[in-house]
Amino acid sequence: MSATLAAVEGSLGSIGYGLAAIGPGVGVGIIFGNGTQALARQPEAAGLIRANQILGFAFCEALALIGLVMPFVYGY
Repeated sequence: MSATLAAVEGSLGSIGYGLAAIGPGVGVGIIFGNGTQALARQPEAAGLIRANQILGFAFCEALALIGLVMPFVYGY
């Protein structure tokens, strides 16, 4: 005889997306935090630093969007 300790109902994909959103959130914070420090240290390199910030932000957000879509693709 097996006893059920806890029952989980609903979509676990939404929980998975919540956990997957942590990574890009941390990544965006690191990108802009370090970019601000770099701009304070070398203001003459603002164009290059800003371009790299935008590229890193785009990659982090792409991961977040993939994490948003995957529960719907593989959901039941």
